[in-house]
Parts: sequence; structure tokens; C-alpha cells
Amino acid sequence: MIAVPQNYVSADEYLRWEEQQEEKHEYIDGQVYAMAGASENHVDITTNLTVILSNHLRGKDCKLFPSDMRLNIASKKIYYYPDLLVTCDERDRFNKKQKNYPCLIIEVLSESTESKDRGVKFANYQTIQSLQEYVLISQWEQRVEVFRRSEKFWVLQTYTVGELIEFQSINLQIPIDAIYEDVDLLAASSEAILESTI
Repeated sequence: MIAVPQNYVSADEYLRWEEQQEEKHEYIDGQVYAMAGASENHVDITTNLTVILSNHLRGKDCKLFPSDMRLNIASKKIYYYPDLLVTCDERDRFNKKQKNYPCLIIEVLSESTESKDRGVKFANYQTIQSLQEYVLISQWEQRVEVFRRSEKFWVLQTYTVGELIEFQSINLQIPIDAIYEDVDLLAASSEAILESTI
């Protein structure tokens, strides 16, 4: 994310302004941040998951939304655009421009966003009472981290090569290979190594 130069912006001002923009911007307590573009692997992984989750949720009361759907964390004055979110809450059926009650949020990690996805963004997501699972997906290796809400804390379960991933919030199991179908992990790993040495 790149900060957009400006003075403090109210949430209402942001929402009016955002409706007129071609690119997406996130909003964090008065500050507006431009969204960066995505790599090919990032796009391939989110596309694979979109197909899998859409097919699974068809005919159910839950709905999948890709990264063009805004998520509101009202208690924090934050608007994010998660890579994927699923909501099963009927209250989310009435607002067509944003969602407020996700049960599942998925972020595909990138070099520029990984620290935020693991840190401040996860901390903010944890304040959403409806959220049951938060998923981080590597685009450099077959590695999926699922954080699940328990009564007192969040529990991490990590899945790697050959394993069956479980999304308990929507009652779904997925072979990890299905998420990484047609994803060139070797090229992504080489690019990540090259970038880290520059």
C-alpha cells in the first residue's frame, strides 16, 4: 500500500471519493492508501480459490466476494479490500457496496504486504466478531496458514505439500494442490530471492 498525500479524511468523504476512482484504495482511520497491483501467481491462486469456493457455496446461504468488495471494520474506522472474503450473515445481504460480517478472510501474501497481513491487518481483523478463520497463502511455496478463532485465542494450523486443507467456517476440505494448480512456484521463488538481494 502507498499512502495518498492528503489531510485527514473522514470515512464519509473517503466513501464518496472512492466511488469515483478507477483504482482501489484502503482507508485506515483518516488515511487513504493506494492498492498495489498483483503478481501472476497471486492472480492464479485467487482465481483457483474463487472457482473452488464459488462451486462449494453455490445454493448455500454463504457468499464469496473477491478483492473488489470492500470490508468495513466499523469499530476501527477501517475499510480493507481482502483478496477473498466469505460472509454467511444475512445482514450482509442488504449492503451491496461493502460487507461487515465475514466468517472467512483469505489473503495471498506478497513481498510488499506480508508484514501487514501478519501484523496490523490481522490484529484489526481479529476485532470482527463474526470472523472464524483468517487464511494466509504463500505464493512462493505450497504453504497455507489457517488461523482459527477459539474461545480465548487464535489457533494456527499450517498446511504444506500433499495435505488436505480444512476451512471449518464453511465446512470445506481442499487438496492443497488444487489451490496451486498452474502456479509457477519455482519462478516466484527465484524472483523473491533476486528482490531480496537488490
